[in-house]
Amino acid sequence: MSTVLYPGTFNPIHNGHADLVQRASILFDNVILGIATSPQKDPSILALRVDLAKLALAHLDNVDVQGFHGLTVDFAKTIGASVILKGIRTVTDFEYEFQMLNMNRVLNPSLETIFLAPSVEFSYISSTLVRQIASYGGDISHFVHPAIEQAVKDGQIS
Repeated sequence: MSTVLYPGTFNPIHNGHADLVQRASILFDNVILGIATSPQKDPSILALRVDLAKLALAHLDNVDVQGFHGLTVDFAKTIGASVILKGIRTVTDFEYEFQMLNMNRVLNPSLETIFLAPSVEFSYISSTLVRQIASYGGDISHFVHPAIEQAVKDGQIS
């Protein structure tokens, strides 16, 4: 069985992420959305991000959501993933992710990385922009699952 890991901080998970997970769920037997903590982001909301992602992806049978701390290559090994999935929207994304791909190859040469571009209707969405729009009281309902929109409105995600 093939397992792919789609890692990230997903703060918050948005429709572009969900699009990639749904498309990966057709290509792979198992998709693990791995929500990572990051030194630059508050780790206390990890459980909330995991719960919200589970709600947003509940319609997909072969998808699991798990939080993790540490190196992505180590987490991939723990869950038995042979492939890392990364979403690419821009050339800047590609440059950064290509650098990460090569670092991961050194750390674990047997782990492959694939890139997927989001569907056109989601190509402009980023978690940063969603948070920014919400911080000004803007409508984010077009970009996120309703449970995530509510969590943002309730101040659980900022």
